[in-house]
Amino acid sequence: MATIQDIAELTGAPVPNVEASLTRVSNIEVASPDCVVFATDAVTLADALHSSAGAILVSQPVLERQSSDAIPADRVLVVPEARYAFALVARHLEFERSREARAQEPRVHSSAVIGENVRIGTGSTVGPHAVLADGVVIGSDAKILANTTVYGGTTLGDRVVVQAGAVLGSAGFGYARNPTTGEYILFPQQGTLVIEDDVEIGANTTIDRGALGETRIGAGTKIDNLVHIGHNCVIGRNVVIAAQTGISGSSVVEDGAILGGQVGMGEHAHVGAGVILGGGAGVLSHKKVRGPGQVFWGRPARPLRQYLRDLARLSRG
Repeated sequence: MATIQDIAELTGAPVPNVEASLTRVSNIEVASPDCVVFATDAVTLADALHSSAGAILVSQPVLERQSSDAIPADRVLVVPEARYAFALVARHLEFERSREARAQEPRVHSSAVIGENVRIGTGSTVGPHAVLADGVVIGSDAKILANTTVYGGTTLGDRVVVQAGAVLGSAGFGYARNPTTGEYILFPQQGTLVIEDDVEIGANTTIDRGALGETRIGAGTKIDNLVHIGHNCVIGRNVVIAAQTGISGSSVVEDGAILGGQVGMGEHAHVGAGVILGGGAGVLSHKKVRGPGQVFWGRPARPLRQYLRDLARLSRG
């Protein structure tokens, strides 16, 4: 539970001089007086004002186009970006609800398999049929959901969320080839995997351990379902990776980059900070794409304007 003053301070809104207790976020249609809702345009603001919601988060540009007389100051909290503020409030209220649980011992489902010397932080949960191999370390307030497998040599930070079926720390796809016979043998895959705080990993995603060194996923990164990240990769902070993306071994994705669905990266590829790769884009092995905020598209990935020009030339035959 939080007061409306707490919510205002959290989101940077002017603090109203009213009393209201808020316990959850909601959509506008079913909101009750203990709910927080948000509005990003005039239509949803009108709907929110006619609802029973106890607090309405409104983006500043929307409010600037409204008559101030029609806006009740006791319910409306003006914020820079309402959708983000709404997510921030949702996380805060969830945090408050689980405060008591966080002080408790970890909750491990009876069907989970826990190896030797595993460490699980306070408030963390391990779901049904999860497997944590010997030596795994999990921080506080983490959620390891059903059928997840975490191999030895893997460390997860605080508040990490791992959705069902993910596999973390498995051996990488690295082989040495005999040039005479063509035989392949497995190159040593004995490194580690480090997943920093506040990372979220989607269902059935796989992240390989390092070969001799380390694979690392930076704090705050969000990874969708069915993503594969190969051995020795370094993924920066606050990166977003959409479904069915594949990142080959020893590649780097710097802070704040966004990778759309079905992006493919060859080995030793490099995506610079803040780069946006459109869905289906491909970065060839040993290639680099750079430019904060610049959008790349196509296979091989190239700046969006160039990609569109190339597409137009092809369409003309």
